[in-house]
Amino acid sequence: MSTNGESAEQSTQESTGELTRDFLAHRNLLFTVAYEMLGSAADAEDVLQEVWLRWASARSGEAAEEVRDPRAYLVRITTRLSLNRLRTLARRREDYVGPWLPEPLLTAPDVADDVELADSVSTAMLLVLETLTETERAVFVLRDVFDLPYDEIAEAVGKTPAAVRQIAHRARSHVEARRPRAAASAAEQQAAIERFREATATGDLQALLDVLSPDVVLVTDGGGKRQAALRPIVGVEKVLRFLTAVRPESVELVPMWLNGQPAMQFVIDGVTDGVGTALIQDGVVTALYLVRNPDKLGRLGEEVALARS
Repeated sequence: MSTNGESAEQSTQESTGELTRDFLAHRNLLFTVAYEMLGSAADAEDVLQEVWLRWASARSGEAAEEVRDPRAYLVRITTRLSLNRLRTLARRREDYVGPWLPEPLLTAPDVADDVELADSVSTAMLLVLETLTETERAVFVLRDVFDLPYDEIAEAVGKTPAAVRQIAHRARSHVEARRPRAAASAAEQQAAIERFREATATGDLQALLDVLSPDVVLVTDGGGKRQAALRPIVGVEKVLRFLTAVRPESVELVPMWLNGQPAMQFVIDGVTDGVGTALIQDGVVTALYLVRNPDKLGRLGEEVALARS
């Protein structure tokens, strides 16, 4: 016969199991929301830890009845905590040495099958999102990427639905004016990246000239911890001079998938020295994004699962 203590313990275990199942069911979505708002996997993971604590407290406390829709509640809390973190990051990035690029994510090739998701986490798009205000970014991500209804977004950002509609329109216009035009397909991106990789590996200058746009832009992120240009480099001749000057003799360019796109890993003596993604348009590279800051390279050993639902 079970004692009252055993029954209470069993009930607690069942409750904890349900809490965990509900949270894990939406974890990939929550991480994707936080990452698209922050551009940092490390900060997104920190946010999710806080979300779990809030979730456990809400479901087990007096506010349990308020959690009628677990997904909506979790997205709302993730958004609010990401907004708080985003304001802190904005101050931190003012002191960042050189250009700032988002932390790269190792993703499976099939992420590219969801074109909207792959585009939303691409380096180029995340840099566009950096030009929005914190609230505009949250509203744009929740509405245009995750297709949340305006009333849910309004609860998440502390605005009225009417105000959210205006913010969404303003943010959408801002993004459309700055986002890359007609993104290439995954196959076109992969072909151009492979051409660049082979030309770089063989030192074929003409092949590099053929795959790089005349007005190509190179952005390098060393964070003050690795050699990198302190501002973007514009023009194919300047870009080639820089790449030639900093390219180690023994570097190996390894194909990989980052942020839903074909990319490259720069390996020296078996150690990752950096990673590169590119913006491909009309079959050529129009922008190169190279991350060398070691603080942003620590999560490349494990694929990250992303989701929009």
